[in-house]
Amino acid sequence: MVKRSLEASLAGIQQAKKAFAHKGWTQDNLAFEVNLKTRQPIWRFFTGRSVDRHIFIEICSVLSLNWREIAANPPEEFPESKELAAAEFLDIDALVQFVRSQRFDKIQDQCSTLQLLDVSRPVRIDDIYIDVNILEEIASLQWLEFADLQKFTSKEFDRFGLGEVSQTQMAGITAVQTYSKLRVLGKPGAGKTTFLQHLAIQCNRGKFAANRVPIFVTLRDFADETRVAREFNLINYICKEFLTCGIADPSVLETLLLEGRVLLLLDGLDEVLHQEKKGVANEIRRFSEKYQKNMFVVTCRTAAKAFILRRFTDVEIAPFSQDQIVAFAQKWFTALTKTNIQNKQEQAIEFIKKLDLPENLQFRRLAVSPLFLHLACWVFHHQNKFPNQKIAFYKQCLDLLLGKWDETKAIERDEVYEGFLLSQNLKLLSQVASATFDQGNYFFEQRIVEQYISDYICDLPNASTEPEELQLDSEGVLQAIELQHGLLAERVRGIFSFSYLTFQEYLTARKIVASYNLQALERPLERLVSHITEPRWREIFLLTVAMLRSADFLVLLMKQEVDALVAEDTYLQKFLTWASQPLLYGTLRERGSQKSKVKSQKSLAAPQPAVIRAFYFALARTPHLISHFALVCILDQDIFLDAALDNLVMECKSNFADAYACDDALSYALAITQDAGLHQALQQLKDLLPDQEQSRERFQTWWQTSYPAWMEQLKTAIAKHRNIEHHWHFSPQQQQVLQQYYDANQLLLDCLNSNCEVTGVVRQEIEASLLLPRKELSKQEWQGAWGSEGVREMRGQGRQGDKQNS
Repeated sequence: MVKRSLEASLAGIQQAKKAFAHKGWTQDNLAFEVNLKTRQPIWRFFTGRSVDRHIFIEICSVLSLNWREIAANPPEEFPESKELAAAEFLDIDALVQFVRSQRFDKIQDQCSTLQLLDVSRPVRIDDIYIDVNILEEIASLQWLEFADLQKFTSKEFDRFGLGEVSQTQMAGITAVQTYSKLRVLGKPGAGKTTFLQHLAIQCNRGKFAANRVPIFVTLRDFADETRVAREFNLINYICKEFLTCGIADPSVLETLLLEGRVLLLLDGLDEVLHQEKKGVANEIRRFSEKYQKNMFVVTCRTAAKAFILRRFTDVEIAPFSQDQIVAFAQKWFTALTKTNIQNKQEQAIEFIKKLDLPENLQFRRLAVSPLFLHLACWVFHHQNKFPNQKIAFYKQCLDLLLGKWDETKAIERDEVYEGFLLSQNLKLLSQVASATFDQGNYFFEQRIVEQYISDYICDLPNASTEPEELQLDSEGVLQAIELQHGLLAERVRGIFSFSYLTFQEYLTARKIVASYNLQALERPLERLVSHITEPRWREIFLLTVAMLRSADFLVLLMKQEVDALVAEDTYLQKFLTWASQPLLYGTLRERGSQKSKVKSQKSLAAPQPAVIRAFYFALARTPHLISHFALVCILDQDIFLDAALDNLVMECKSNFADAYACDDALSYALAITQDAGLHQALQQLKDLLPDQEQSRERFQTWWQTSYPAWMEQLKTAIAKHRNIEHHWHFSPQQQQVLQQYYDANQLLLDCLNSNCEVTGVVRQEIEASLLLPRKELSKQEWQGAWGSEGVREMRGQGRQGDKQNS
């Protein structure tokens, strides 16, 4: 019989000490890694004394050494099967430790690294892994009425069903400890496999389930190997795997299973081909019921939940929280960039800072998935910013879900529909996205989406016209899209949505561009422009303008639609005329012209007329905010003065009881005004202010008797010299129209500034004509270029196909 203890040879001790020094550990550290309560066995190992065999082998494994090369007079071979089974069964803990030590390297090799997308080298799981959270309630199993879901806005959409509304979460490893039979569901790229690998590594190191033997099985490999034998038998499959670790006796595995000493990790039930999935699921059920004392964890895509595993508890991986996103980014930039530590940390901080900006909302929506968060980090690392052209990033994400993700993992999927190409899949999804978004639906019933699929299939070559067959085909396609691609998700029973709102928006824009390029009769761009006042269409405009080869026609249509919002309201036209009158900014343009001829260290370019119009437009609508806007954004003394005067009026209106605030505002206006008449008028008003030191009763008397007339004099002086204290009284409807008009102009500017393909002439003419009243627009020499006649002449131009990255 093989002795139960081993000691290191002199040469082995030297080799072990060298490996130990390379780790930079203390003996206490090594004892912790080997899961020992004291460091005495470590001391005995390094002094050549006898150490229990399983501890000796474990120490060597942790130090990445071959125990046979370290031991003095190692046994030539493993114990014979009969001896091992009989001897070790009397001490099950010793058997567990022996098998763990034999399989340590196997588990480390199998589970300790990840191959991240587009990264050329494996990454240690410890360097990138973030603890996942688990949802105990599966959202898609809930019963809710369709009308209830229609109440959700776009902001609430991404939170629904993701654990941020009402569901409580628990740590992933806690769920495994709580439920001995667990099925972990999740979307593509949610981190299911990584979670299982993490469990295996933690168990292998004795930091989790240290009294069990971890066994990691990729179910598609199991199905492939047993396909030849035509028998699904986990015992035989695992025994063969044990054999590669030098454990030849099948009774060893049987003993471990009967004693409940196995942590069996089964990865990717959804990755098994359909015709084999039932057999694999039945084998898992049979195996788990026969050896029920053990711990079982199975991973599967959420969409494959229909394959019920009896007596298994289903949970779902929750999307990353903000804290998890931050932790992942910090680990990612530390592990995957080649810069120094400080630069890595700075880039991680910058990434999180920019991810939280409003303009990067779409990236943040996707960043709750580890897969897309990795892609976002990868893009940011190379550009040190998020791309202005988001369509390339969205396309890469869609390519992943539509096939590339499975290809990188060598997963073979079932045929969705005979002759159904990947490009057709994309067209179908674009049709569903466009139709549902146009109707204002983020959620849609299963029968509705199946009807869209059925309508699409009817137009395919050799498609069946039999209603029953079409229904079956549409059901199959929907299941395949949900399971294989993860682009559509069943949110609650019988009600679907796109897995991410970003994809619904991107595919809607893609459909608009495709229809426009095909010269469809529905005039897709004109229909798009009709939604210019609806905030939920904002991203569609930005995506569409970026996809078009030439965006001239679209931005001109937008300009027309924006001007039409206020064209028929004479009072609003009067307001726009006031905001654009030369008295307000004529001197600014003159000063700017003079400055352009003289170089000076303090020389500032004059604001563009459209910028000045925007300033006074906002001044009249939101006077309490405009002073802050002016001080930050407008670099011109006259506008600073008007902002200060407006602030003066506001201070004296709302805070006159505080004489100090009013006096300070008046002093500031006096300090910067250069107009003698205005300066004199303001000084006279300042002299009329009561002494701040006089009694409160006298001040109160002045305020009641003299303040109204004083305030009117102030407004009169400002109106006379600056013409900005104009009393505009907008009805609630006019206020709404003005807000829509202002927001639509902002959207138009955002489109122009999005690196879209717009000719210089069109860009210049649109920017120069922003916020002008109708009579001023008609005076422009270039009216024919962007007016109704010009737009009609341009119709059809730019239909040369969308950009390659759309």
